[in-house]
Amino acid sequence: MSVTVKRVGWYATGLILVVLAAFSAYVAISLSWSYSSGERAGFLQKMSLKGWICKTWEGELSLIAIPGAAPEKFLFSVRDAMVAKRLEAAMGKRVTLQYEQHKGVPSSCFGETEYFVVDLREVSP
Repeated sequence: MSVTVKRVGWYATGLILVVLAAFSAYVAISLSWSYSSGERAGFLQKMSLKGWICKTWEGELSLIAIPGAAPEKFLFSVRDAMVAKRLEAAMGKRVTLQYEQHKGVPSSCFGETEYFVVDLREVSP
């Protein structure tokens, strides 16, 4: 009977390792493969480092609207600390953000939104 118990233990360990490997591969693919990419222009309103355990950079861009229309907000996350530092320096200025959309990211530990800013350019008035 002890041989059977050992086999079950090895099978359970193997199953756990396979599940962890599959989950790790899924996370790696969802963070590296971009569903879409593009640019958004507007005024950078907010940048903050948020989270209880997993700290992520989150921001808000007020999109340039047609006069008389309600302003629209573009919420985004930043994974690169250098880009976050550049965004903080551009606070309140008109900018163009280059972003990538990553669908299916399994946790908010990587960012609260599916839009990840990868670069920015300040727009002169």
